[in-house]
Amino acid sequence: MNHKLNVVIAAVAFAAVTQVSAQEVVKIGHVGPTSGGIAHLGKDNENGARMAIDELNAKGVSIGGKKVKFELLAEDDGGDPKQGTAAAQKLVDSKVVGVVGHLNSGTSIPASKIYSDAGIPQISPSATNPKFTRQGFKTTFRVVADDVHLGGTLGRYAAKELKGKSIAVIDDRTAYGQGEADEFEKGVKGAGGKTVAREFTNDKATDFTAILTNLKAKKPDIVFFGGMDAVAGPMIRQMKQLGIKAKFMGGDGICSGELPKLSGGAMDDGQVVCAEAGGVEGEQKKGMEDFKARFKTKFNADVQIYAPYVYDALNVMVAAMEKAGSSDPAKYLPVLAKTAGYKGVTGNISFDEKGDVKNGALTMFTYKGGNREQIAVVR
Repeated sequence: MNHKLNVVIAAVAFAAVTQVSAQEVVKIGHVGPTSGGIAHLGKDNENGARMAIDELNAKGVSIGGKKVKFELLAEDDGGDPKQGTAAAQKLVDSKVVGVVGHLNSGTSIPASKIYSDAGIPQISPSATNPKFTRQGFKTTFRVVADDVHLGGTLGRYAAKELKGKSIAVIDDRTAYGQGEADEFEKGVKGAGGKTVAREFTNDKATDFTAILTNLKAKKPDIVFFGGMDAVAGPMIRQMKQLGIKAKFMGGDGICSGELPKLSGGAMDDGQVVCAEAGGVEGEQKKGMEDFKARFKTKFNADVQIYAPYVYDALNVMVAAMEKAGSSDPAKYLPVLAKTAGYKGVTGNISFDEKGDVKNGALTMFTYKGGNREQIAVVR
């Protein structure tokens, strides 16, 4: 009797092991700055990836007739290009089949060569520098509009809608900040506006007294900053201390829920105008609101900016694997490149020949009472 029981137990155990071994593990990487001044944005992105992975595993996905389990390999690049390339190489060595990230253009661009050399698809949810998808790499994609669209639209908005007569421009000398500021300046000039100064700082700076004192003498009615919220917040605070009453503009890097806190409460209602690369309208709004509610329940935190784009990027990648019947990058990459009309929480996603999202939207925001308020969605 004991012998028969042991045989049954052994058979059940063998069946369980066989089932687990039959379930292929598919590793997907995510990279963002989860340490440093913009760690709140990096964590937001990483949580978007975790949410996608958890939901896919809960649903159960088969690729090529085989059940798979997805595993997220998350790396911190600290927003630093050298750390970013080290993180990229680590993921390649760990045999990931795809990467969602990086957050910053300055880390995404150097890392993209490493992924390209390894033949691993990379989808950035937030890198907006045009160069990212213009290097000739077949592995590089993004799900947001680039700085030509973002910076240019903000520049035209500053000149036409805000009627800026004396516009000053500051950038943080990163690939993202400088590129965005360049496109903003072109947009201003193209709309018949005028810039009176161009200054620069760095992405770790906290004291802007010299720059702002110089700008104050030029009496700007708009100050544009190309950079991230961790620098923009103190800059807004110091503008108030110096009595500069200009509008403050910036791109997606400053357009976060944390900006009012980072400015120490120095923001006046309607003073800040910023744009996020992305946006949904009409019927698509419900999908985004549902996502934000699920995100809040899961992480006990509000979406900062790009978690929904990470979520969509990862799901687009897996959809291509399912359609190709393989998680082998060489086999699903051509399918990923032909993605058309994927219905995500951030809208419909289709890629052009460079890997850029087609018809990318922008959402204009301002802040009132410490809360971010939508102005309009533009394309």
